Amino acid sequence: MAKSPPKITLSEQRAIPLDKLILSQANVRQIKAGVAIEQLADDIARRTLLQSLTVRPVLDEAGQETGMFEVPAGGRRFRALELLAKQKRLAKNAPIPCIVRTEGLAEEDSLAENVQRAPLHPLDQFRAFQAMREKGMGEEEIAAAFFVSVQVVKQRLRLAAVSPALLDVYAEDGITLDQLMAFTVNPDHQRQEQVWDALQRGYARQPYEIRRMLTEGAVRASDRRAKFVGIEAYIDAGGEVLNDLFQADEGGWLQDAGLLDMLVAEKLREAADTVAAEGYKWVETFVDLPYGHHYGLRRLTGEQAPLTAEQEAARDALQAEAEQIEAEFAAAEELSDEADSRMGEIETALDALDDRPMIFDPAEVAIAGAFVSVDAQGRLRVDRGFVRHEDEPAVESESAPHADGDDAVADDHSVARVECGDNASEAVNSGTTPAPEPEEDEGLRPIPDRLLTELTAHRTVALRDAIGANPQVAFLAALHALVLRRFYNYALDTCLELDAKSSGFAGQPAGLGETASAQSLDARHEQWATTLPKDPEALWDVLAGFDMDSRWHLFAHCVAMSVNATYDAYNRRPRALAHADRLAEAVDLDMAGLGWSPTVDNFLGRVTKPRILAAVAEARGSRQAQAIDHLKKAEMAERAQGLLAGTGWLPEPLRTPGRALPTPAEAEAISRADGGREPVAEPTADGSASGPAVGGSEPAAGDDGEIVHEYVPEADVDYAEAAE
Repeated sequence: MAKSPPKITLSEQRAIPLDKLILSQANVRQIKAGVAIEQLADDIARRTLLQSLTVRPVLDEAGQETGMFEVPAGGRRFRALELLAKQKRLAKNAPIPCIVRTEGLAEEDSLAENVQRAPLHPLDQFRAFQAMREKGMGEEEIAAAFFVSVQVVKQRLRLAAVSPALLDVYAEDGITLDQLMAFTVNPDHQRQEQVWDALQRGYARQPYEIRRMLTEGAVRASDRRAKFVGIEAYIDAGGEVLNDLFQADEGGWLQDAGLLDMLVAEKLREAADTVAAEGYKWVETFVDLPYGHHYGLRRLTGEQAPLTAEQEAARDALQAEAEQIEAEFAAAEELSDEADSRMGEIETALDALDDRPMIFDPAEVAIAGAFVSVDAQGRLRVDRGFVRHEDEPAVESESAPHADGDDAVADDHSVARVECGDNASEAVNSGTTPAPEPEEDEGLRPIPDRLLTELTAHRTVALRDAIGANPQVAFLAALHALVLRRFYNYALDTCLELDAKSSGFAGQPAGLGETASAQSLDARHEQWATTLPKDPEALWDVLAGFDMDSRWHLFAHCVAMSVNATYDAYNRRPRALAHADRLAEAVDLDMAGLGWSPTVDNFLGRVTKPRILAAVAEARGSRQAQAIDHLKKAEMAERAQGLLAGTGWLPEPLRTPGRALPTPAEAEAISRADGGREPVAEPTADGSASGPAVGGSEPAAGDDGEIVHEYVPEADVDYAEAAE
């Protein structure tokens, strides 16, 4: 019969007065970690000591116990107890539960206690917080009990609220903590599980990809529509906002896009009704007003509403306060935070006082209209005073009156057409006998049309010759005609058949009107519009009174408004884009310097993977391109956006001939100077690119199988010829 193993005898446990304990030098924990001593002391005061100290008797030279005990394991608890005693929250001789060890080494006790202790899995902590809340403890109470912030408690509770199926995967280390945090963006368990299932079929499992999939169809709180309606109004209407507790989310995502659009439409309709009450014939509403909406429409000119006495006083007070702040900080390098904030408020208030509505002639308002929209900052924008061509009042004929019908109308087959155009001065004659000259009459009769036409033909030829010999008058006449066309639209006060069209943008990109170039162009146009006279008949005298520098600048603006360098597959202007290159070179156009940068929305997400890789290789080098060539298109575009940000790289249609792009080394230096937008990625294990070959001009299939027809630059082919 086999002997049973000997029974284990546990170490003695006894209560030892605190003043009989000393800290052992054999404690292996030398580096501070975890909860601070002060917080641990507070926790002991709240819950008492939850774990005994491990101690060893202190022996004298003869090996006899001295009555003192050293603490090799539990040193932090011991120091916390000492602190409580020092604070007189615990008696100096309070009995402390201790386990007395005599066998082995003190260092062994200390090491075993720390090494053999299994750390708590984060999921256990999340669920513990959840259990405490379910038992009635508030978030503030939990935070105070464990010496963490309320935000940390909210984060832990949000993690515990993820789908139980995903929590089980996390418990088995199938999901990283960063991925689990991404799943908290959307509380819908079914949607969370759908996204996780979809991720199993691909390689993209990064947290940002999870957040993107969980917020598909939602609207960013930074969207102009959300700002216009207001988050509070959206929530009051029953809308839900998704927030990310683990990283900046710019206010979160509005889950119900349909509800938001309905609220936007209602608010725009109310604003449109208010504007229509001012007497306008029509009012159109837009969420995002297309750039160039006013092309082809006449803009009313008026006077800005004067300031009231109260507004004058408020403006004077604001300006005086601004001057006082500037004087106070004149010697300082910069304003204080409080002063800077106040100066911003003053500037906003002054801008509001200066942005007063224009007052128009009521008769013109009755035939005009307005556009009501939302600007990029989510504010209401109202553009008033636009007249459509069909609403223009009829222009009376300037033909001379006729005494009777016999001499008033020439024969249809003998009408002479003389105009100011290059090929419009030919006379159309059927070869029939000219109409007889009228017999003399006692009364003074009007000159017959035929004769009038012939006489003015002589004058036209003479004018052409004279103006051709006088560049200054020719320039003034051309400027007069262009300004009439640009600022007065339908005015017929010129004999020059010059025209300057401003084409709209059929494929207008989002945010075009908010670009620096568009805002500068609009500001220049508005400045000239307020400078020119209201009546087109007075325009010639006004232009004649301008100095030459003003004429040049006005002429340049009118010419600039006629530029159309937009690619159009149906536009038969094969050399127009080549000419646009020459203009860009002449003005040294720098699209990157003006703020254009490739993003997922404006370029990278709309071209094929080979073109994305080609862009990264050109801007950052082939090593960076190889590092992302194995990614799915959506993730590749996201990574490429970070790699290309700030490098100055531009796609071929936006480049200016003669202006070189930064080299990969220069782009790398720029990125590092900006703090590193994207970490330098490593290539694949074998150092090769796993994606398709870069280049090629055949239509390529996107990730969804759709054929993508895109512009493909060729080194030896002028891309302007592609229009033909």
